[in-house]
Amino acid sequence: MEPLGLVVHGKAEPFSAALRSLVNNPRYSDVCFVVGQERQEVFAHRCLLACRCNFFQRLLGTEPGPGVPSPVVLSTVPTEAFLAVLEFLYTNSVKLHRHSVLEVLTAAVEYGLEELRELCLQFVVKVLDVELVCEALQVAVTFGLGQLQERCVAFIEAHSQEALRTRGFLELSAAALLPLLRSDKLCVDEAELVRAARSWARVGAAVLERPVAEVAAPVVKELRLALLAPAELSALEEQNRQEPLIPVEQIVEAWKCHALRRGDEARGAACRRRRGTLPREHHRFLDLSFK
Repeated sequence: MEPLGLVVHGKAEPFSAALRSLVNNPRYSDVCFVVGQERQEVFAHRCLLACRCNFFQRLLGTEPGPGVPSPVVLSTVPTEAFLAVLEFLYTNSVKLHRHSVLEVLTAAVEYGLEELRELCLQFVVKVLDVELVCEALQVAVTFGLGQLQERCVAFIEAHSQEALRTRGFLELSAAALLPLLRSDKLCVDEAELVRAARSWARVGAAVLERPVAEVAAPVVKELRLALLAPAELSALEEQNRQEPLIPVEQIVEAWKCHALRRGDEARGAACRRRRGTLPREHHRFLDLSFK
């Protein structure tokens, strides 16, 4: 009987370094990508990509015919992110950077690279900060990355005022903003949250060329206007006449809480304080404490 064979391994580092030298190397390459809005050429090797990733196997198809193959255009992925994907496919390792990791994560999700996706998620959690968190939340919501979404929401809850002042917050989609406005744990007062929502809606209105109230409609119902003092509510009502943001019916409901001097359980979160809500005299009538 022939003895069983034994798999032995050489040193991993020289092997990895040799393959890394082939990343974006035109020598021996048989496929060229035109990547990003800059339309930069990136060279690769068809057989390696196809055996490592089903996305590229489907994209590249069968063996190229005679002559020089046409470039494959991938205009939506930034060049730096695409090169990181190639580095991972060639070497099973990748050097990630804070400024580009979300673009690499997006590419990993779109290309079905689960291991690279997990590496990116681990890195994002380690480097998460005020400037990055809203962008990370948007990626999490877009691609259904539940655990990352929870981590981002928890971070924003703890650093609410700083996060609300970032460009990333203003660029959130309505779907990404909703879980924040529904949170009881935001460390921010409702008056400041209303101002942040108005700023967010103004940016969206400018980008989408739509009225502010139309852009804000999916999210403003989560603002807890009953927490505002009568003078604040009157000022908001006047501003709302000049620049419609909040449905009149929602403001009327807030006035009802003041008139009845109680928080109606049927209104639920509309009368419930957040962690960062500043105390006001009428809050003692709401009977709905922070949870």
